[in-house]
Amino acid sequence: MLTCDQYLMPATLGEALAQWAGAPPGSRLVAGATDTLPWAREGRAGDVHVPAVIDVSKVAELQDYEISSGRVRLGANLVLQRFLSDDTLKAHLPCMPYCAVWFADDQIREQATLVGNIVNASPAADGTPPILAMNGTIEMARLAGGEVARRTLPVADFVTGPGATMLADDEIVTAVECDSMAGYGGAFEKVGQRRSLVISTVCTACLVKPSADRTAFQDVRLAIGGVGPVPSRLTQIEEFLKNRPVTRDILRQASQMTDGLINSRTRRAYRRDVLSGFIERALEDALADCGVHIPSDSVREAANA
Repeated sequence: MLTCDQYLMPATLGEALAQWAGAPPGSRLVAGATDTLPWAREGRAGDVHVPAVIDVSKVAELQDYEISSGRVRLGANLVLQRFLSDDTLKAHLPCMPYCAVWFADDQIREQATLVGNIVNASPAADGTPPILAMNGTIEMARLAGGEVARRTLPVADFVTGPGATMLADDEIVTAVECDSMAGYGGAFEKVGQRRSLVISTVCTACLVKPSADRTAFQDVRLAIGGVGPVPSRLTQIEEFLKNRPVTRDILRQASQMTDGLINSRTRRAYRRDVLSGFIERALEDALADCGVHIPSDSVREAANA
């Protein structure tokens, strides 16, 4: 059982920051709180008691999203279900619906926030690779002289290791911002050790923009998770694909460029094989998502006969 001395629900960001800065050591900050009970059960150590739980789910400044100047700002309280139900978010962040549908289950997605998934800094986090692929930045806030002071970092720099981030003790993450990917096709691949509520062994986020004549790659974004201590962007593969023709051979060449990408301590050979297949399939699915279909080998052979 998880118990606390105080359960606080601030209504404004300033109030939340003041409560968090003054909270006793060991207090918890929550929004969706979907990881709080699993955290309390870690090690099966029995009852867990914390001095205070500060619930920021009602803070107005952390709600909803904005789109401006080619960037999408996602408030810290935005839940993952929105990527499945909001047509505007689907259009601007086309890989996120495919990511969200893999995330836990319907009930958890209605509570779990994208920001919470990133801040937890799990090597297997589903939400971090897509944001990384979309040049994501994370905004943090704290009180300085009674005023709200904000700073931003690239998501690639924010997550420093398993469970470790650049978030200071007195800071709250207020938003994630990333590129609008309107006009791109999106895909997300994931595999784990069970069929339900899957924790990623390997996951891959992909976004593709084809050329005007739809025969070549104009832009490609790829990122992976679950294969090392932090998610990573596959910039070498991205650069290889840009301006190359959309063919099965090119996809296969790209999928084999996995040397040095597997940095996990276990199941390295398995992850290497899965990642190679995921890269090829994610590229193909992202192309199909924007209406570009690659003929199968049998079709190509018949066409060349």
